[in-house]
Amino acid sequence: RKLNEDRRVKVMLLGDSGVGKTCFLIQFKDGAFLSGTFIATVGIDFRNKVVTVDGVRVKLQIWDTAGQERFRSVTHAYYRDAQALLLLYDITNKSSFDNIRAWLTEINEYAQRDVVIMLLGNKADVSSEREIRSEDGETLAREYGVPFMETSAKTGMNVELAFLAIANSRELKYRARQQAGEPSFQIRDYVESQKKRSSCCSFV
Repeated sequence: RKLNEDRRVKVMLLGDSGVGKTCFLIQFKDGAFLSGTFIATVGIDFRNKVVTVDGVRVKLQIWDTAGQERFRSVTHAYYRDAQALLLLYDITNKSSFDNIRAWLTEINEYAQRDVVIMLLGNKADVSSEREIRSEDGETLAREYGVPFMETSAKTGMNVELAFLAIANSRELKYRARQQAGEPSFQIRDYVESQKKRSSCCSFV
């Protein structure tokens, strides 16, 4: 059955080079972790994955972007089409966290006004080398009014949840448009409730 065009969601992965965007995508798409040599993404690459939200198939078209400065102008052109942005930093790399504000400024300048944004502190499995406390991520996310989670592309912790939260958010916006109502779905509340459900075991 052909997917309705409206059920297609363009998601962009953003953040500094080396924060784990490509590994994050591969973990979600294939359930595998890319270990070994770090190869920086050149320009932009994408993969598709279909998820089901309340019995409806939603196709996520996930764009993996290069974090390096010299590719920025290339990725800016793609911001306009994106309906959701996953903004990643590396919990073991302070500069990747410090640069989040600059990324958010850029998003504000180039992305759609109603774009869904999530802040993700990746590499949570490497807690022994942690430089950014979870509370710091929470505080920054609150300041910008975006949901926040720590994730691990290696163990898969919260990877699927991040994409499902986005799919849920877009699907409910779609339904609200059909019914000319206001979307009652709040992505932050969804993320919080899911985190609480799995908190017994997700940080082991």
